[in-house]
Amino acid sequence: MRKVYIDVMSTFTMDGELLPLFFLWEDGTRYDIDKVLDFQKAASLRVGGQGIRFRCRVMNKEVYIFLEEDKWFMEGK
Repeated sequence: MRKVYIDVMSTFTMDGELLPLFFLWEDGTRYDIDKVLDFQKAASLRVGGQGIRFRCRVMNKEVYIFLEEDKWFMEGK
């Protein structure tokens, strides 16, 4: 497993929460985030790093997107 840095388009809700909308994988493919299921401070146990972990639904699959300081990443193969 490796850390894959991604581009994420996000917005802030009226309550001040950060909400990711979609991300671009390293090959440029765009994936829309259907729903943010939850978010919390957590570490990536597979590739290292810590920050805010967003548990999201993308194309009927659960994925984790991490915001570490000012960079977004996912766990990749």
